[in-house]
Amino acid sequence: MNFEPARILEAPDIVLVGSGIMSATLAVMLKRLDPRLRIQMVEITSELAQEASNGWNNAGTGHAALCELSYTPERDSSGKVPITRALHIFEQFEHSKQFWGSATAEGMVGAAADFIHAVPHVCFVKGREDVDFLRARHTAMAEHHFFRSTTFTTDSSRIQQWAPLVMEGRNACPVAATKGAGTEVDYGLLARRLCGWLAEQEHCGIAAGWKVTRLQRGVGEWHLTMQCQATGETRSQCAKFVFVGAGGGSLPLLQSTGLAEVAGLGGFPIGGQWLVCDEPSICARHEAKVYGTTPPSSPSLGAGHLDVRRLNGQRQLLFGPFASWTTRFLKHGHWSDLPLSIRAGNLSALLKTGMRNRSLVKYLITQGLQSMESRMEAVREFYPNACLEHWRLVQAGIRVQAIKKADRGVVHFGTEVFSSADRSIAVLLGASPGASVSVNIALEVVQTCLPHLLTSAQGQERMRRMIPTFDQDLKQPRNAALFEKTSREAAEQLQIHPQP
Repeated sequence: MNFEPARILEAPDIVLVGSGIMSATLAVMLKRLDPRLRIQMVEITSELAQEASNGWNNAGTGHAALCELSYTPERDSSGKVPITRALHIFEQFEHSKQFWGSATAEGMVGAAADFIHAVPHVCFVKGREDVDFLRARHTAMAEHHFFRSTTFTTDSSRIQQWAPLVMEGRNACPVAATKGAGTEVDYGLLARRLCGWLAEQEHCGIAAGWKVTRLQRGVGEWHLTMQCQATGETRSQCAKFVFVGAGGGSLPLLQSTGLAEVAGLGGFPIGGQWLVCDEPSICARHEAKVYGTTPPSSPSLGAGHLDVRRLNGQRQLLFGPFASWTTRFLKHGHWSDLPLSIRAGNLSALLKTGMRNRSLVKYLITQGLQSMESRMEAVREFYPNACLEHWRLVQAGIRVQAIKKADRGVVHFGTEVFSSADRSIAVLLGASPGASVSVNIALEVVQTCLPHLLTSAQGQERMRRMIPTFDQDLKQPRNAALFEKTSREAAEQLQIHPQP
């Protein structure tokens, strides 16, 4: 989707840098909260949502903790599996579905079937130890109303019904799986639909093909320097509030602010790759997102998964992600992104991180250099009969993990929102589970930086129309009935119905 010529407002109230699902969600939420707001979006590429939100650059999973073992750590001293984070992630995704359902019902994003589908989320493990863990995990989760409908089995024939490719050709060994009613989401398409609605609103503009090169603090406002990527023309703009949701491009802009809170902040880029199967006869036989355990040799980059995807109108099968070493912060970035981000204030933190995570650096380099046959060995852990000739390698997205002095060299693989002390700027850092919880992150930005939009009864009612349970704790047992009601309503609006 192109927006030409670029519309640049004279005096916007709010500027959002980036056009991905995070910026698109926040922009729409703000405009619906206060239709009078003058909102500017600036995107470096000529097309919108082409980096982390693009379907090829993320897992496309509605992260709801149904199958991601990384959201439930090892058992505690009592033998139980803690599910606190899983509950948190699940509730955040419920907010996303409510927001998307509302946008669909109001005709803002077109047909929901274009960007979201019901897909079973399956967690598959093998070996007695992992089987025991998955059983304990399911026991803990099934006690809560969020996960009451998930199913656990050690019956190989039943697992074959759920995911035929996973079981065919597999040697006899203890196996187990859980199945939950999940989704697959095309975040790129959804972001472009949201941006399309925004562009049609009064006092809103989208400048595609323009790069924000600098952010400077003024008196009560931010001064932005922008450059047209096609002509080199430069423009200036001022705004009272700025949100930076530019993926890997967020760190350099944050560093340009000169804020004291940014001192010592650095970034650690990690590239990704997928193996893709286009063979229709194979793709047609797999209708699930199947996640497994993270191999002992792999750092905390997330477990491998075998996913059915619908990209560019075509059904495909993806396996991955494989990690790779890169110094770029964006797919369209430059090899010098990492070197140019190094400052006197963050050098020690970056060096300490490199020293403490030498195994991670070695792993990234090794992953990027491995042969196709080596990659196929990983595929066959999930799909034993996979043949090399049916698969091709594609580049996925790049995520930049924030490195801070306070972390003492520990790399945290997650998503966080940085906001300045005066709450005049907010920046999204990290990656996972980013897109899936974009609505909750947008809500956090509003509550933290623009709370006046929610102080009135009218503001709260407008937010409630977007996210009916924004001020409720759905995790609490007393709200089980409310969860069932709002979840059912969102599913009906989005036309996502669990498969039998």
